[in-house]
Amino acid sequence: MLPIGRHASFVVLPIPRVECADCGVVRQVKVPFADARRTYTKSFERYALELSRHMTIKDVAEHLGVGWDLIKDIVKRDLSRRFAKPKLKHLRRIAIDEIAIAKGHRYVTIVMDLDSGAIVFVGDGKGADALKPFWKRLRGSGAKIEAVAMDMSPAYRSAVTTHLPKAKIVFDRFHVMKLFNEKLSELRCDLHREATDVMQKKVLKGTRWLLLKGAENLNEEKDEKSRLKEALALNQSLAVAYYLKEDLRQFWEQPGKTFGAAFLNGWIKRAESSGIKILQEMAKTLAAHRSGLLAYHDVMITSGPMEGTNNKIKTMKRQAYGFRDQEFFKLKILALHESRYELVG
Repeated sequence: MLPIGRHASFVVLPIPRVECADCGVVRQVKVPFADARRTYTKSFERYALELSRHMTIKDVAEHLGVGWDLIKDIVKRDLSRRFAKPKLKHLRRIAIDEIAIAKGHRYVTIVMDLDSGAIVFVGDGKGADALKPFWKRLRGSGAKIEAVAMDMSPAYRSAVTTHLPKAKIVFDRFHVMKLFNEKLSELRCDLHREATDVMQKKVLKGTRWLLLKGAENLNEEKDEKSRLKEALALNQSLAVAYYLKEDLRQFWEQPGKTFGAAFLNGWIKRAESSGIKILQEMAKTLAAHRSGLLAYHDVMITSGPMEGTNNKIKTMKRQAYGFRDQEFFKLKILALHESRYELVG
């Protein structure tokens, strides 16, 4: 039961069993202060749960002088009762993404309510199949989804189009710029490999992160602007690709959909006429996903909160040194927006 100060306390009592005179069934008498087949009282459970909202399971177990598994069982039962089946009726704007949870290409697919910031679904694997349980629950909830933010995955796009034909699909800014940065890194590697001058190789080798950074984030104290300028001066293709990458960021700052469409059309034409392969590939990709990009100016949503939550999940997993219980891990993700103790990365 509840400890007295720092001293553990116990209730020791015989629990009688009674027999029904009518049907002959033998039952154990219910104890009002403890659940059946539990070795702790309800007050102890409430106290452990309150502590777990501020501390890790290990800290709570050490504080109460009990085993880690007992506290984990208490927390898991509470999370299962409150989060195993989140209510979906209120959903209007959601984000869909996958996150790697272990080596060997093990993923979970996550659905977030962008209005509340809460995770409402965690599915095994990635792709359209991982979302099947979510669509099944969503059909019975009566939710009216207006917009979905996601990456440019054809599998997600097809699944959302099938199950939410009236919802606007918004291709997220983060994933678009991430794709561009990957192509920019490929270009830098190709130029470094093809370079014959030793000094040119040296300059290109140290500029990877400078190319990926936004211009406003370059550190003047470390002379990053000068180093980047020197690298861009060595190769025109790299300079054109970098400045077009920075220019593309302005698409999401346009005052409306009409201006956004004009900007996007102009950017695609410049990229196609640049003669640089990665820019032409990027232009082709953006042209194929034009409707999802322009939809941003209709609903103004991004999966930025989702990316922040993904980082919290990775930190939580790293802080716990992994989770052996996959079901418990999913429940922790569903309850992540309630965590009060600091996740130290």
